[in-house]
Amino acid sequence: MATSPVRFGLVGFGAWGQHHAQSIADDPGAELVAITAPSAASRAEAARLHPRARIFADHRAMLAGATLDLVDVVTPSHTHLEIARDALHAGCHLLLEKPMALRVEDCREIIALAAQRGRQLAVGHELRLSAQWGEIKRVIDRGVIGEPQYVLVELSRKPYRLGASGWRYDQKRVGSWVLEEPIHFFDLARWYLSGAGDPVELYAYGKSRDPQRPELYDHFSAMFRYGNGAYAVVSQTLAAFEHHQTVKVAGTKGAVWAGWSGAADRTLQPTFFLKVFADEKLEDVRFVQQSGEVFELRAQIARCVQMVRGEARPAADGRDGLWSAGLCLLAEESIRQGRPLPVGEMLA
Repeated sequence: MATSPVRFGLVGFGAWGQHHAQSIADDPGAELVAITAPSAASRAEAARLHPRARIFADHRAMLAGATLDLVDVVTPSHTHLEIARDALHAGCHLLLEKPMALRVEDCREIIALAAQRGRQLAVGHELRLSAQWGEIKRVIDRGVIGEPQYVLVELSRKPYRLGASGWRYDQKRVGSWVLEEPIHFFDLARWYLSGAGDPVELYAYGKSRDPQRPELYDHFSAMFRYGNGAYAVVSQTLAAFEHHQTVKVAGTKGAVWAGWSGAADRTLQPTFFLKVFADEKLEDVRFVQQSGEVFELRAQIARCVQMVRGEARPAADGRDGLWSAGLCLLAEESIRQGRPLPVGEMLA
């Protein structure tokens, strides 16, 4: 007996939302039933590219007018809480782009509502599904490099896109630039160091190039440590060129070093590598699959299909989303206060 496709409703049809739409449309286990887009131009483009999907101007109209299994939210950060509430109250499972919300309390509300409604909640930390970044976790889990003691996740890239109506450069709507890409790096570092428990202290620095927006940091670095002495460094600059990400993990028996480079973050032909050093031997890991967020998004949609069918858990669940957002917000507070802060003050 054939399994029915999982019915997706997509809220948001900007640059990244269009990638979500295509990934859903291309997945054999998914059906792109409906799309919500805010402007007449984006609705026309959605209808042109996805003629089988119903197009709506408002997510509430979509929830009322379409039969959906899962709602995929790819909208500006400040809208996530409202859309998540409405989707869960409508009985839908949820794929919520990072950050879950702009406040820890709001993240907790979404988690509690998903549990109350008996719905699955996945947060868009697709790097966990990467052939490259995921292989680092598998190397750690196999014990190849021993107990991880140090993690570095670093990005050097060109400035962020403005986003529709400039939302990414508006603090009220974006919340923070630390909640943009560094949130992925906090998630990766915490994932790699999961054997150490939860972080206990964080210290961060930030600097803006523009005196008109000192609250949005072009340069950002944070260090957070664990009770066993392990620690992680997350660092980013937006004052560079192209898109170059590095991850290093050192353990008691070895180390890994990985890098990814492309002309832009959604490059389809990047260069990337992963080196593993253990037992005095250096291995260059060979990959069959490409690495990059476009490819990882496809894996995320496939995981959501499995999630709705009860065949898999979310790659990153609500608690993961809460922790990544919470660490970013704590980093902002550390910058404001100019001192290290105990993690428990925010995330206990």
